[in-house]
Amino acid sequence: MKLHMQILIALGLGIKRNWHIFFGIIAGIIVGIFLHAHTIPIVNTILTFIGQVFIRLIQMVVIPLVVSAIVIGITSIGDNKQLGKFGSKMVLYYGIITVAAVVIGTILALICKPGLGAANYIAANTASEVQATVANAMAQQQGNILNIFLGFIPSNPLNALANGNMVAIIVFVLMFAVALAKVGDVNRPVVSFFESIFAATMKITDWIMFLAAPGVFALTASAVSSFGVDIFMSISKYLGVLAVGFLLQLFVVYPLFLKFFSKVNIWMLYSAVAEALMVAFGTASSSATLPLTIACCEKRGISHKISSFVLPLGATLNMDGTALLQTVAVIFLAQAYGVALTPFLIIQIAILAIIASSTCAGIPGAGLITIALILDGMGLSPEQLVAGFAFLFTIERITDMMRTLVNVASDAVVVAAIADNENEINYDLLNNPQAYEDIA
Repeated sequence: MKLHMQILIALGLGIKRNWHIFFGIIAGIIVGIFLHAHTIPIVNTILTFIGQVFIRLIQMVVIPLVVSAIVIGITSIGDNKQLGKFGSKMVLYYGIITVAAVVIGTILALICKPGLGAANYIAANTASEVQATVANAMAQQQGNILNIFLGFIPSNPLNALANGNMVAIIVFVLMFAVALAKVGDVNRPVVSFFESIFAATMKITDWIMFLAAPGVFALTASAVSSFGVDIFMSISKYLGVLAVGFLLQLFVVYPLFLKFFSKVNIWMLYSAVAEALMVAFGTASSSATLPLTIACCEKRGISHKISSFVLPLGATLNMDGTALLQTVAVIFLAQAYGVALTPFLIIQIAILAIIASSTCAGIPGAGLITIALILDGMGLSPEQLVAGFAFLFTIERITDMMRTLVNVASDAVVVAAIADNENEINYDLLNNPQAYEDIA
């Protein structure tokens, strides 16, 4: 199938699956323009309330989603030979490309300063409160660096859970999940419990993302009613920074990665997984795309042994596109609220973005959901940044589709590199597009 047809199909899938969100954005713009010209206080109050309800719903699912995703991802590896043979290499490769994504996002955001255009739309008193909160949190952390790392280890996991201390929760859950993986089949009741939690949380997230239509409508209408259509000029640089970052990841980082760590041709690989990339763009879900990603890889030269092990874990744990998005989004928010981006804070944002992206489920909207983890490290909550989140959610669906395409592409790149290293790849098939079978 020709590339332009695949792109049209992907766009069609995106609109078909997410029509209610696109409608919410358009309706929000229209209503916002009307309210900007004719102020109706009661309507503005209702819109603000709906927007805050939507953000609180997102906050509600963060902890169960992250905890269950980590447990399932790690225990699915198991205590077997593959864990040592493929697991360490997979973690190394995913780590390299995720760090590259965060570095690219950080540099682009600091150079282009996408948040400055939005600064004029943030209330001065709100900005001052946020600046004071972050400054206080950073002062406490810099006062004793060792205490930061000590705080990562919870003395009481239940207390960390109750207080929403995300980094401490993740540290405990990582250790707990590795222990579960090591004890063998006796872990099945506990793992099944977390599988049930993950399935239920994903269902709740599905409901929340369906409710995203009124949420996005309210946030968009509220923002446009306050600031007019000029708001989209302020967000355009943010979108541009993300687009450039994603393109650099796809056409610079991945080709260089494969050149250094394998002999796989990046263009042949992209051709082999083209259907999966387009469906990822259309559905904004790497988990929903996973069966197609596996089918593309296996039917076009990569062995089942490698793809069945690496790709499912990648769809859960490898989110370098998400890491790039989260880094740019948090720096955007910091710039919009006038928060001083010290070297210490920038490094903290980068590290937390890597952690947050690896705990992010492969479902629509998860990229912005787990931003709460990064903000928590800055002493903030999404509730304090409602106006800033209004900017992000106006184009959330577009950025979600782009970052998912990058996530799936990185999964394909890593699985191809490992397959090449282990001599588990059929180059005669991979390098011969005419021999490709159609993926059902």
